[in-house]
Amino acid sequence: MPATRLLDGGMLYADVVLLEQAIVAGDHWDVAAERLGEHRLELAECALGSGHAVTARQQFRAAAAAFVFAQMAINSDTDRKRELYGRFGAAVSAAAAVVPSSMRKVELPFAGGSLVGWHVQPAGTPVGTVVVFGGQSGWGATYLRYADALAERGVATILAEGPGQGETRLRHGIYLNVDVADAYGHFVRYAAEQAGGPVGVWGNSVGGLFAALTAARNPAVRACCINGSFAAPRLLPFRTFTEQAAAMLGTTDEAAITANFARLRFDPGIESIRCPLLVLHGGADPLVTVEDQQPFLDGATGGDVALRVWDDGEHTLYNHADERNDVVADWFADRLSLSKGNTHHAF
Repeated sequence: MPATRLLDGGMLYADVVLLEQAIVAGDHWDVAAERLGEHRLELAECALGSGHAVTARQQFRAAAAAFVFAQMAINSDTDRKRELYGRFGAAVSAAAAVVPSSMRKVELPFAGGSLVGWHVQPAGTPVGTVVVFGGQSGWGATYLRYADALAERGVATILAEGPGQGETRLRHGIYLNVDVADAYGHFVRYAAEQAGGPVGVWGNSVGGLFAALTAARNPAVRACCINGSFAAPRLLPFRTFTEQAAAMLGTTDEAAITANFARLRFDPGIESIRCPLLVLHGGADPLVTVEDQQPFLDGATGGDVALRVWDDGEHTLYNHADERNDVVADWFADRLSLSKGNTHHAF
């Protein structure tokens, strides 16, 4: 896993270096990353006991990042993966509990279980809310740095774990065989009810497809960002991708996975995205081509449409994380601003 992704997901640079050294020395990835997380927890508790709330929150978040990357070494839903993901969730909860707190856990009833997420509030009244989600391996509070960028601009965030993702899958057994747009629509509705302002969706990797489907089918979505996704998902010739896709659907039957991908395809001849749309692409993305994303642009009918390409960008732009977050957070803040109503802006 590239260091750029680790940093993008909130791991501290010192821990990235230590993790790489541990792997070279022969340690297992999950064990080494878990050890780093435990060290960060110790530092967090020490800071909390000394009354240093800011440091404690930062260390709990660093611990969470270590635990979430520890569990990414395991694609199938084993007890070990659940244990590590549980430690990730506990570290996020600990960070959220540090006073003053701007984050709380969300559990929305769906399909006999619950959709899980984290609601992050900015200081003051939010100008709107963005529902942020990932794809096959990055979920929920993995995107806390996205929420930071949005909060700095007065925008609230729901860090969502949709069908086949995170606790929604590992604890509640909700897989990717449901109506995905309806599922994310529950987060959109919750955001609108809680804040009363406009709502956007920001999907990353395969999650970008889910964002497109949600925006096309839910008129409450007022802006949509797609970051490095496939309009027509397919199994890729990588073991990790196949195993992750299998876990999301709850089956190792490749024919069933392929059929489900076909069901989820975004067809611009059928689907229409009427709200403002921003598509991001990395020119060095080994998984997604710009042609894979063209149908999203073809399906945009609202007039406010932009494609932003970083020529050397990795998958979902890990290596341009800070600039990516600034660009997208500014874009959402402009379009969701309550003071600007329905005014559309050129990128």
